[in-house]
Amino acid sequence: MSLTDTEGHIAQEPDYLGAGHSVRSWLLTTDHKRIGILYLVTLVFFFLVGGAAATAVRLELATPPGDLVSPDTYNRLFTLHGVIMVWFFLVPAVPSTLGNFLLPLAIGARDMAFPKLNLASWYINLAGGMLALAALLLGGVDTGWTFYTPYSSLYSNSYVTLAALGVFVAGFSTIATGLNFIVTVHTQRCEGLTWMRLPLFVWALYATSVVIVLATPALAIALMMVVLERVFGLGLFDPAQGGDPILFQHIFWFYSHPAVYIMILPGFGVVSEVLTCFSRRKIFGYEAMVFAILGISIFGFFVWGHHMFVSGQSATASLVFSLLSFLIAIPSAIKVFNWSATLYGGHITFEASMLYALGFVGLFTLGGLTGLFLASVPIDVHVHDTYFVVAHFHYIMVGGMVSAFFAGLHFWWPKISGRMYSELWARLAALLMFVGFNFTFFPQFILGYMGMPRRYHSYPPEFEMWNVLSSAGAVILAVAYLMPFVYFGVSVLRGPRAGDNPWQARGLEWQTASPPPRENFGRLPTVTGGPYDYHAQGEEPHAREGDVTFPGRSDSERR
Repeated sequence: MSLTDTEGHIAQEPDYLGAGHSVRSWLLTTDHKRIGILYLVTLVFFFLVGGAAATAVRLELATPPGDLVSPDTYNRLFTLHGVIMVWFFLVPAVPSTLGNFLLPLAIGARDMAFPKLNLASWYINLAGGMLALAALLLGGVDTGWTFYTPYSSLYSNSYVTLAALGVFVAGFSTIATGLNFIVTVHTQRCEGLTWMRLPLFVWALYATSVVIVLATPALAIALMMVVLERVFGLGLFDPAQGGDPILFQHIFWFYSHPAVYIMILPGFGVVSEVLTCFSRRKIFGYEAMVFAILGISIFGFFVWGHHMFVSGQSATASLVFSLLSFLIAIPSAIKVFNWSATLYGGHITFEASMLYALGFVGLFTLGGLTGLFLASVPIDVHVHDTYFVVAHFHYIMVGGMVSAFFAGLHFWWPKISGRMYSELWARLAALLMFVGFNFTFFPQFILGYMGMPRRYHSYPPEFEMWNVLSSAGAVILAVAYLMPFVYFGVSVLRGPRAGDNPWQARGLEWQTASPPPRENFGRLPTVTGGPYDYHAQGEEPHAREGDVTFPGRSDSERR
C-alpha cells in the first residue's frame, strides 16, 4: 500500500502479512495481528482433534449395543473431546484469535500494552496443549473433562496428572492474555475514545478478561490439589484421611461457571458488531448492553452451586443458588431483547456473518431457556447427568459460541486476509450448521427427559431413534464445519481483493487498510462520536461516513 507522509512524499509500508515471510519472523513476532493468526492455527488444530473424538462418540451411539469401541475406550474418547474442546478451543476461541487481532485496531492503538507477554502467552498455551495431548495420546484420561474426585485423585489408572498439568499450564496463558487486554484497554485507547464510546466487542473482551484474571487461579488450585493427592498421597479429597471429595466440586465450579461466560461473553460482543452492521442501525440500548455485560461477569461468580443440587448440599444452599441462577438470566435476556430491537426497522441484509449471528441468537436463546429448567431444583434433580444437560451445554457453547466465532471470522476475514470469500458457499455453510446442529442436539433434550444418562456407551433400544437422528445430524454438522476450510483456503489463494471497508462498518478497525499495516494506522485516529452511528437521530437507517478523523490527513490519505 502507499502512504503519504506529512511532507507529501509517498512512503511504502507493507501490510502485516508482508512484513517478513520466514518462519522465524512468525515465531518471534510481537505483532498482535500475527499472534492472533498463530492462535488461530493452533485453535483449528485442537478443534479438529476434539471434533474427531466427538465423531467417534456419535458413531458409537448410533446403535444401542456398544459395538464399536470398549467401555474404557469410550470413556477416554469423550474425555478427549471434552478436555480439548473446553480448555483448548472454547475458552481461547474468540479472545485469543479475534480479540488479539482486533483489540488494538478497535481502540485505535499500535499494539497491545505488553507485546512480548502476548507472544509468551501463545507459547504457554501451546505447551499446555501439547502436555494434554500427550496424555491423551499416550493412553488417555477416563475421568471426563471435569476431573471429579475421588476417582481422578485416587482410583483412575489413566494419565490424569499429565492432562491436569496441561490444563494448569494453559491457565497461565489465559491469565496473561486477560491481563494484557485489561491494561491495553485502560492505557492504549486513542484520543476521544471514552469508555461509553467503546464498541461492545471491546467491552465484552474487557469483562471476559476480568473474569479470567479473577477465576482462573481457582481452577489452577483445584487441578494442583488433584496432582498433589495423586503424586504425594495428600488427603485433600480422600475421606479416609479426613479429606472432602465435594470440596473439589466447589472449587472447580467456582471457576467453571464463570468460565461459561469466559466462553460466551466474547461471542456477545461479536454478535453485537455483526447485527448492528448488517441491519444498518445503531445498537438499541447501548448503555443497557454495557451494564448487562458487566452484570453477567459479576453474577457469574455466585451461581456455581446449581451444578451441585444432587451432591448433598443443604436445601437452603440449593434454594439460594437456584434464585441466583434465575437472576443471572435477566442480563442475558436484556441482550436478546436489545438485539431483536436493533433488528426491528433496520435495513437487514443476509451476508454469511449475519446468518451465523442470527443463528447464534436463536440457539443461545433456546440454550438459555433450558438453563432456567436446570436452575429449578426439582427439574434438575430429574434430568441431572442426563443428555438434557449435554444438550443444554452444547446449545450455549457450540450452538452459541461456535456460531459467534464463525460470525466474527466471516465478518473480519476481509480485514484479516485482505481478500473476500464466496458468499454463496459461506451462506450455505451457515444454514447447514444451523440445521445440522439442531438435528444433532435437540433430540438429546428428549433423550434426557426420557432418562438416558450421559457418558454411557450402550443404551436400551427405546432410545435408538433419537440417537440415530442425533448421529445423522452430526454428519451434517461436520460438513458445515469443514466447508469454511475450503472456501477460506480458496479465498487466500485467489479470492478477490477486499476493500478497506467492504461492509461499510463503523468500527475503527475498518478505517485502516486491509490487511492492516504493521503499525495499524499511519496516524492514530481521533474519535468524536459514538461507536454505531449508522444513521443520525430521527433518520432512516443507512450507511454514512462516521465521526472518525485522522489529524493532518485527508480521508484519501488516512492509510
